[in-house]
Amino acid sequence: MAKPINDTLLKAARGEKTDYVPVWYMRQAGRSQPKYREIKEKYSLFEITHQPELCAYVTRLPVENYNVDAAILYKDIMTPLPAIGVDVEIKGGVGPVISNPIKSLADVEKLGEINPEQDVPYVLDTIKLLVEEQLSVPLIGFSGAPFTLASYMLEGGPSRNYNKTKAFMYTEPVAWFALMDKLADMIVTYVKAQIHAGAKAIQIFDSWVGALNVEDYRFFIKPIMDKIFSRLREENAPLIMFGVGASHLALEWNDLPLDVVGLDWRMPIREARELGIQKNLQGNLDPAILLAPWEVIEEKTKAILDQGMAQDGYIFNLGHGVFPQVNPDVLKRLTAFIHDYSASK
Repeated sequence: MAKPINDTLLKAARGEKTDYVPVWYMRQAGRSQPKYREIKEKYSLFEITHQPELCAYVTRLPVENYNVDAAILYKDIMTPLPAIGVDVEIKGGVGPVISNPIKSLADVEKLGEINPEQDVPYVLDTIKLLVEEQLSVPLIGFSGAPFTLASYMLEGGPSRNYNKTKAFMYTEPVAWFALMDKLADMIVTYVKAQIHAGAKAIQIFDSWVGALNVEDYRFFIKPIMDKIFSRLREENAPLIMFGVGASHLALEWNDLPLDVVGLDWRMPIREARELGIQKNLQGNLDPAILLAPWEVIEEKTKAILDQGMAQDGYIFNLGHGVFPQVNPDVLKRLTAFIHDYSASK
């Protein structure tokens, strides 16, 4: 008989009342965990993701270590890109490096389509394995968003200012929108496959879209995001949006057919509500605070919880990912504090 799943996060993502505030952490599976670092001494990120048993183990680790209310699939936003013809390599200390960056409409037209069952079967097998192992909490699947994926494809790797990306957007609008459409189709197909395999919620990471102003976001990005979320809505899985340094775009996300707006630490939850954001909210402790004394962590966390709990539909998270330097015991203690403090209110 299947064990009942802890669905607190799913309830919160749908705006329902919960007994306590659910919590998970971006990059919870990985760099700060000793067992993970041992694995990384033997295998690269891509090698781990290509071994479903190992990938499922890494995905499950933070649930077992921290008692968080969701697992997030261990993989990278670059994972689906090779399937459409992008030559990408994850280089230590550098990040994703792409040897065939997009430079023209012709390059965009060369991009293919993804067939998840054929191109990324290891991703789907990992999800199915976690379902078979009766993971006790919902599994969050994810994808990068078009702007963030395009920024790597145009820059050839990480960037600080996204000059090539924005220049292409402004000077080659036909090619830009063709690229957005290609990536949207890939994302929808890829994410739906994750849901069909067993993912219970989805987060779309538009990590670097904060580089755009509101006007450009509305014209160059928002229509494609509306298309993506509208198509994913058919699957009835909660949809979460997140970006870094993108607080000025939060109201734009509020208009999209998604369930949860993820905030980084730059915008307080109270301010988001005062601005008129009606979506359920996720966030938003500055991850740097995890390196501070416990008294500081507790004080900052209480303040965020008090704001988040002012209405139903709140999920605690960090304002970005866990640092490698964070002590895992701090995350375990923080999770317990969030559960206990919110349950007592």
